[in-house]
Amino acid sequence: MFKKIVNFLNEVKIEFKKVTWSTREELIGSTTVVIVTTLILALFVGFIDALLSAAITIIFRIF
Repeated sequence: MFKKIVNFLNEVKIEFKKVTWSTREELIGSTTVVIVTTLILALFVGFIDALLSAAITIIFRIF
């Protein structure tokens, strides 16, 4: 059992050496894109929510 675990960890180590890691600049750029996109979508959803909420309030006042 212990030998299987050690073998697995050695294989993981070998696979990690094969990975092409992003540079710091690429990582910062990707993170910035994700954060900005998330903020834009959150603002859009919040705007639509406020708009629909106001419309429903107006409809309930009429009836």
